[in-house]
Amino acid sequence: MSNPAKPAVASSGVVATRWWWVRHAPVREDNGCIYGQKDLGCDTGDGVVFAAVGKILPRNAVWVASNLKRTHQTADAIWAAGFPKPARMPHVAAFAEQHLGEWQGMNRAAFLASLPLGSHWFAPIDVPAPGGESFMDLYNRVRGAIERINTEHAGKDVIAVAHGGTIKAAIGLALGNLPEKCLAFDIDNCSVTRLDHLASHGHSSWRLPMINQQPWIADASHAAMHQPAGPEVVPATKLA
Repeated sequence: MSNPAKPAVASSGVVATRWWWVRHAPVREDNGCIYGQKDLGCDTGDGVVFAAVGKILPRNAVWVASNLKRTHQTADAIWAAGFPKPARMPHVAAFAEQHLGEWQGMNRAAFLASLPLGSHWFAPIDVPAPGGESFMDLYNRVRGAIERINTEHAGKDVIAVAHGGTIKAAIGLALGNLPEKCLAFDIDNCSVTRLDHLASHGHSSWRLPMINQQPWIADASHAAMHQPAGPEVVPATKLA
C-alpha cells in the first residue's frame, strides 16, 4: 500500500488521486420536507457509526467539505470518535447540495410520490427547480471543483464531506462524464464512496473501488460473529 502522504505514482507513471466521499449524517430537523441548500444541522449522536467511518479513512489526507454546516458537524463527529483532526478543512461552496429553489420546504414524500414511476431524482437532470438549479448545474460546479483539486493535490488522498447529490455528481464524472447514469446509485447518510482519478502523460481516467460503503454494518456483523457463547440452557427434561 502506498504512503498517502506522498503522491501515489505507479511504476507505469500513473498518478492516482484517491477521493473518499463521506455523506453527511442524517438531518432530523427537516420535518419531512425537502431541504436542498437550506443550512440545517444533522444528528451526530451515534458514535459507533463515526468510529467505524474513521477506521477506513486514510490518515494524512487532504480534507474538504461543502459550505453547509451539516458537513462540518459530520467531520467534527469523525474526529471526536478518534480520527486525527487535520490542520485545516477548506469549505468548498461548489460541493453544496443542489439548490432546489421553491421545492425546498415542500413535503418530501408527497413530492416524490408525484413523480413519474422510476424517477431517481427530483426532476430530469436538465430541468431546474423553480428559483433554483438543475442537476446539471450541480454536476458542472462539482466537476469543476474536482478537476481543480485533482490538479492541486495530485497523487494524494482527498476526504470530501458532502451531500447525496454532490456525491452522485462525482460518480457521474467517474463513470466517464455520464451524469444521467449516476442518479440510480443510492448514497446513504455517513456512507463512504471512493473514486480514484488516474492520470498519466495527458491522459486520465477513473476507477470506482467503493460506492455507498457503510462500515458500521461490517463492524456490527464482525462483533456479532465473535461474541462469546453464553451458558448452555439445558431443558428441564434433561435435568430430571
